[in-house]
Amino acid sequence: MLEHYRQGESDLLLRAGQWYLEATIDVPETPQNPQPQGFIGVGLGVVNIATTSTGHRHSGRRLNRTRRNDRTLRTRLQRKGTRSAKRRAKRHAGKEARRARDINHKSSKHIVAEAQRTGRGIALEDLGGIGERVRLKKPQRVTMNSWAFGQLHAFIAYKARRLGIPVVCVDPSYTSQECSRCHHIDQRNRPSQAVFACRSCGFVEHADLNASHVIGQRGWWVWVCGAESQVPVLTLIV
Repeated sequence: MLEHYRQGESDLLLRAGQWYLEATIDVPETPQNPQPQGFIGVGLGVVNIATTSTGHRHSGRRLNRTRRNDRTLRTRLQRKGTRSAKRRAKRHAGKEARRARDINHKSSKHIVAEAQRTGRGIALEDLGGIGERVRLKKPQRVTMNSWAFGQLHAFIAYKARRLGIPVVCVDPSYTSQECSRCHHIDQRNRPSQAVFACRSCGFVEHADLNASHVIGQRGWWVWVCGAESQVPVLTLIV
């Protein structure tokens, strides 16, 4: 990619004992698919970072344990307050950010590849005001607010644009309470965090998977109603 699409000059930098090459590349876009064969819904959550309507769950259990340990260490270093503790906290924060970025890259790559293979578009939840819409316990709020969901959205969007895959954002209201079969909405449809059981038609499914189906259906609906793909102008820095 550097050989064929590099633009302008490149910079060779030394950071923390490692060499990095920074370059700007102009990648040609694939024409957008005008007639996707449906939409893959992508639901976001605390236990599972991302769940697709094709049945793939990007689990966050192991990651959440690591991040709880990270928060404990960060709090201890902040209370200590020494110069060396501050330096260590800064290095650790950089490590956390790199870990989150790596996971978001891998998850977005898998989701986009699946959409390309099946000829479908991608439907994402609109993240605007998610903190006000979702009621969570305090430990879950910390996880929800600290995870880079916006970054995951951005990674999916630019990877999709490269391959001509349409991306739409839908209203996430009641996706966790709506039945993907009969579309009955009821708070009682969620007897537990992991289980969805419709009070109307009796449909039972993993809660995150059911929500992702609802998101995918909403994505298809807004697309046939004339919504345009919501991917940004493609600019990559590697």
